[in-house]
Amino acid sequence: MSETIQFQPIGHVRCGFKQKFGIPRQPGLVNSMQAIIELAPDYASREAVRGLEQCSHIWLLFLFSECVGKGWAPLVRPPRLGGNQRLGVFASRSPFRPNPVGLSPVRLDRVECRGEQVLLHVTGADLLDGTPIIDIKPYLPYSDRIDEAEFGLAQSIEQLELPVEFSEQAAESCQRYGRDLDQPLARQISEILRCDPRPAYKKGDSERVYGLQLHHLNIRWQITDQVIHVLEIEPV
Repeated sequence: MSETIQFQPIGHVRCGFKQKFGIPRQPGLVNSMQAIIELAPDYASREAVRGLEQCSHIWLLFLFSECVGKGWAPLVRPPRLGGNQRLGVFASRSPFRPNPVGLSPVRLDRVECRGEQVLLHVTGADLLDGTPIIDIKPYLPYSDRIDEAEFGLAQSIEQLELPVEFSEQAAESCQRYGRDLDQPLARQISEILRCDPRPAYKKGDSERVYGLQLHHLNIRWQITDQVIHVLEIEPV
């Protein structure tokens, strides 16, 4: 029996990730990235968030809006496995799913009720700017954390243990734009690049220069076997 279920977004994400490339593949890996969940007018009431300020962390349920209507396949190639090994879609966190729904735990910094707006200030989200939020739930430490949980293909966080070096131009731009944005820009860039956004099949090319957009800035960088170079930072 075919059944259609419709979701109404209750809010949207406002953050510095303006494109998919560069967004960490899991939440909590870039702990300096701040975001705001802006509740939609129909849900932006003080009553709807009463008691939420007592949570240190919350669950965000969201739509992979960039993947809607782009189909799915029963087998996927997870980047963590180098893009060479196939897994079932339900054994992965691929955004291309039968229902493109994602789930991320984030730290709740504060709840702000400003006139008719309700804003949730969070840290550690792995979400694209404008992502539709379909639900918010409190994180319950006594039940949501399972210490004995295992997944043999993803036992630990995979991050590059390399120094991050900024060129003179990049360092100067980082200070200037970080001050203007009131953001720890150098730390954000370092944490993002240590997550290694490169496609799996390009990781052997240490000469290639990449670019990613963060806030309103274009970050140009490359990764060698010894160091992560931030070459240039310019407005988009």
